Amino acid sequence: MTTTSTGTTGHHSGTGGPELAHGYRPGRTLPLRVELVRQVKRRRTLVMGAVLGLLPFVLVVAFAIGGDPGGRSGRVTLMDTATASGANFAATCLFVSAGFLLVIPVALFCGDTIASEANWSSLRYLLAAPVPRARLLWSKLTVALGLSLAAMVLLPVVALAVGTVAYGWGPLEIPTGGSLDAGTAAQRLVVVIAYVFVSQLVTAGLAFWLSTKTDNPLGAVGGAVFLTIVGNVLDAVTALGDWRDFLPAHWQFAWADVIQPQPEWSGMIQGTAVSVAYAVVLFALAFRGFARKDIVS
Repeated sequence: MTTTSTGTTGHHSGTGGPELAHGYRPGRTLPLRVELVRQVKRRRTLVMGAVLGLLPFVLVVAFAIGGDPGGRSGRVTLMDTATASGANFAATCLFVSAGFLLVIPVALFCGDTIASEANWSSLRYLLAAPVPRARLLWSKLTVALGLSLAAMVLLPVVALAVGTVAYGWGPLEIPTGGSLDAGTAAQRLVVVIAYVFVSQLVTAGLAFWLSTKTDNPLGAVGGAVFLTIVGNVLDAVTALGDWRDFLPAHWQFAWADVIQPQPEWSGMIQGTAVSVAYAVVLFALAFRGFARKDIVS
């Protein structure tokens, strides 16, 4: 069965253009509030929120069992200052999770959104409602990105609260020397969260594009995670030289330059430009391909 959605109903007017049914407004179909409630109530959203919320507690227990982290071979890293204050603990949680753990909720929320509807055979009924295809994608994408951002905010907020209880409220000790007062550190952490979100737009774009190409949610989510890992592996190949500058993974930890007495913005600016460029192309491919796709699920 093939269903085509144009987002209009009714009969043709005398001018040759379609006449909308009385009371029908394409822009009011599939409200964001309705889609958000649907997605928040899903089990995978609740499980992912629980995992991210529990991670800081797991790290606190690990530090309590293993003792305070110390220098390794004379090289001091952000991990070594994790127990200096709540701000240090929050920054450490971001450091250990930004490379892979935070990729998973982004891939899950963006890759599962369209493919799951197709897998449930409900996609064609949404389009027959009728919900315009562009409206459907915008609603799904907006909610998916919102949940992804919420996941990235949840982790450091919980980590800051847990770290403050465990290690006290104080300045953020910089591994290379110096410190940032608690107020400044909190502001810098907000910038870090925003940059981590932007850097993950590539994964979001990959997952969302794949979600419009397949009826298998696991394939879309797994494909996005796999391609993200491939990017990280390629970035580790130093023989690529300057070509690595075009890899989003090359700039994923550029936010570390902001946690300094004198922040350096050049790396984050380049990383933002690369990530946004890839994301715009991938989102455009998703919208273009879905507009022409025969919906049979």
